[in-house]
Amino acid sequence: MEENENVVELLSDIKGLLAHTKKVMNVEDLAAYTGLSKSKIYKLTQLKLIPMGNNPHIRQKFFDKDIIDAWLLGEPDLSDETFEHRFNKSLVKNKRKL
Repeated sequence: MEENENVVELLSDIKGLLAHTKKVMNVEDLAAYTGLSKSKIYKLTQLKLIPMGNNPHIRQKFFDKDIIDAWLLGEPDLSDETFEHRFNKSLVKNKRKL
């Protein structure tokens, strides 16, 4: 019985490790990968402070693992300041449309 539980636990661990090899992640994958909560990820996407896929035909959020890795490591063009600047720029742009 205990051996079966160990096998199930090992399979679960392997499944988790394999999930981190995906090139494109959804919110659940990203939460498991980064340790951020799903609500934090949704907040970051709402504020456009996290890089994500931009397909208007898909409602679900998707994230490129390589870009997320660079963002997590603080690459200069993916910094919070850059995203804040982009967000403020989009606010001004949207304000002009109104």
